[in-house]
Amino acid sequence: MTMPCISRGAPGCGSACGSAPAARLNASCLCVSHEREALVGALESGSGDAEVAALIAERCPHLFSRQPVFVSHQHAERIAQLIGAIESVIALPAYREAVLADAPAIARHDPGARSVFFGYDFHVGENGIALIEINTNAGGALLNAALALAQDPCAALAGAASGTHSARQLEADIVAMFREEWRLGGSGGALRSVAIVDADPVNQYLYPEFLLFRRLLEQHGIAALIAAPGELRWDGGRLWHGETPIDLVYNRMTDFMFDAPDSAAIRAAYLARAAVVTPHPHAHALYADKRNLAILSDRARLAALGVPAATQEILLAGIPHTELVQAGDAARLWGLRRQRFFKPADGYGGRAAYRGDKLTRRVWDEILGGVYVSQALVAPSERMIATPSGPESLKFDLRAYCYAGKIQWHAARVYQGQATNMRTPGGGFAAVYFV
Repeated sequence: MTMPCISRGAPGCGSACGSAPAARLNASCLCVSHEREALVGALESGSGDAEVAALIAERCPHLFSRQPVFVSHQHAERIAQLIGAIESVIALPAYREAVLADAPAIARHDPGARSVFFGYDFHVGENGIALIEINTNAGGALLNAALALAQDPCAALAGAASGTHSARQLEADIVAMFREEWRLGGSGGALRSVAIVDADPVNQYLYPEFLLFRRLLEQHGIAALIAAPGELRWDGGRLWHGETPIDLVYNRMTDFMFDAPDSAAIRAAYLARAAVVTPHPHAHALYADKRNLAILSDRARLAALGVPAATQEILLAGIPHTELVQAGDAARLWGLRRQRFFKPADGYGGRAAYRGDKLTRRVWDEILGGVYVSQALVAPSERMIATPSGPESLKFDLRAYCYAGKIQWHAARVYQGQATNMRTPGGGFAAVYFV
């Protein structure tokens, strides 16, 4: 059923905007996807009390955008096709051998579990889709479920990734995903306990989501706690938090290879397969190391791996050309810098990443001294946002949350600046409507 998009008096947004192209809607439609009171209610329902909504209001007031982002069905189909193509390459023994050959020893340990919450991040536009990066600890899925629960049914378009039914299904899929990780990790019986782990979790920006995860797991009969890695201990062949044995660690850390001293207990349990740790170093090495994009966007290397020609075309059309920054190419890449984006191979959250046209010689020397990739610059799409001072154009990217190669949810992140930041007035996670 096609439902109207409500303009609430905004210019350029008519009652039939569901038939307009996505780019036109993003540039002109100022309809809202939810009312703040409904979102507060959804967050309180998910957490069991008012703590999450209050924390967000105090700590991260720009976590949610009231304007939805419009995406064409054609782009959604290409995203799914590209993710399928990437999964087919990563499954190749030749690819795994090439990627893992120089990876840390812990990354070569295959724990059996797949890893939860892969996040494929895209820029989308009239010229198609562009995969910017792959993450193996993508946050925000439960926050987006709450956002979907708050959707105004009169503002939902046909095919919108929103609504109570879809959000409840996502929650059920998340619980099923953790149970599947437990099964794949080689442990018998029911999943009984989960530790949601991050460095100094209470002070993490997305700590409110940890509370939502704890509540969701407990609602399904799984004991859940939130802890810093140093609060866990390895004793008697088990991982413990106090007197509680831990079956599964939901890992939100950016210590991807468990190198930090505080990660020692998790590292020991992971290598002994005494606890399922997800996401984990093996998945990070196969998917999230940005040097992998240099393989996935190189026709010659894909052909050498035995990737079929049709799959190569999908990859090359959807992944901006990426290459490892090497000293021998310094002069060439410096000359091309205005058309490139430079990222550390093991980076995350836009940290130490640079647009080439903003580079200084000092930063360039740091890049040459590190392990960086150079990626062809693809400008993000833009979304017109209503602000108290009038409409303002912000950037957005699109994230596909995936498990086992299947897309679980689409979310947009609206922002201003060089990278997504969840701190832009009017920005934050936005509902995605397909048109």
